[in-house]
Amino acid sequence: MFKNIIKASLVSLLVLTSVSFAADKGYKDLATIQPTQDPTKVEVIELFWYGCPHCYQFEPAIEKWRSNLPDNVIFIRQPAVFSALWAKHAKAYFTAEVLGVVDKVHADFFQAIQVNKQQLTSEDDLAKFFVAHGVDETAFHDAYNSFIVDTKMRQAKSMGPRYGIAGVPAIVVNGKYLVNGRTAGSHGGIIKVMNELITQESK
Repeated sequence: MFKNIIKASLVSLLVLTSVSFAADKGYKDLATIQPTQDPTKVEVIELFWYGCPHCYQFEPAIEKWRSNLPDNVIFIRQPAVFSALWAKHAKAYFTAEVLGVVDKVHADFFQAIQVNKQQLTSEDDLAKFFVAHGVDETAFHDAYNSFIVDTKMRQAKSMGPRYGIAGVPAIVVNGKYLVNGRTAGSHGGIIKVMNELITQESK
């Protein structure tokens, strides 16, 4: 697990060359503009991994921002998948999404991985975690092994290459711009640049 976290820390510093830097603006332009779910809204995607310490540290800032979400903005959490371990945590997130309990388990899952150093990679361990959060065990297994979760997993594996991202946390604004700690300088900087881009895209 320790080796995986070290690897994640290194990976989170990398960004693929398929994005070009917008000098002094705190973001990068995606080489290819990506479609969004609703063209009438400004889409904000957060790519993350539960095993990433930077994502854990960024979580309070993005949650505070999300609590005052502008009416014209769609916020999407997107687990990144760059390894088998990342995939196990992504599957846990998508299972929570299908069960409608993301808000109930998301912060606690981060806590379990980052602070309590739990593995939470096997189906049985995840079942215990979800049951402890009020989810019926049969319902968990049904969701975990469902076609919709499998579909979400297959889609998730393409997200990194699609947005030209090799590390997390990363924010993609309206399918056009990439914002992360490297471009914006800090977690607060990410929020600041993200808000500026939302204002720009809202015009």
